Amino acid sequence: MSEAQFEPLWVFGYGSLIWNPGFPVAQTAHARLMGWRRSFCMSSIHHRGTPEAPGLVLALDQAENAHCDGVAFRVTDGHESATLEYLRERELVSSAYLETRQTVHLSAGGTLENVLTFVIDPDHCQYRGDLDLETQAQIIARAVGGRGPNDEYLINTAEHLHQIGVPDAELSWLQSRVAEIKAEIKPS
Repeated sequence: MSEAQFEPLWVFGYGSLIWNPGFPVAQTAHARLMGWRRSFCMSSIHHRGTPEAPGLVLALDQAENAHCDGVAFRVTDGHESATLEYLRERELVSSAYLETRQTVHLSAGGTLENVLTFVIDPDHCQYRGDLDLETQAQIIARAVGGRGPNDEYLINTAEHLHQIGVPDAELSWLQSRVAEIKAEIKPS
């Protein structure tokens, strides 16, 4: 795919990209992606867990009548190729995400087409769409990976969503429940 196809290059962030995009950002906009939901539905065996004790990270899970509020980032002109390379290395580390192009609806009005969006592959072995919130909380409270404790990922994402005015009830519940679990398992 040529760089010219994506100028300007927009990226949809719904999890860690919101607080750690890792690429030069020229513009941001609150955006909504229809037909997908933010969910801790992907086992993390690299960043927030290990193969022996997987953690969980957020992914976009396709769901009828769902939507996900997040941030559309416009990549700074001239950084499209480097950003694509960086995001592919970051997001496609285990092939559990699929690189897609989506249409997002801007909260200020209008739409953006062809927005780079990473979604979960429901056929991948790391897909965990079957976990209830309590099980997710138990895993997140205990898992640690190459980029640190799993609960740091949850806390950073939930707090940054709150700061930008995009509350997520499931993440808020998970944040409270994980704090309770961690308090229970802390040695006295």
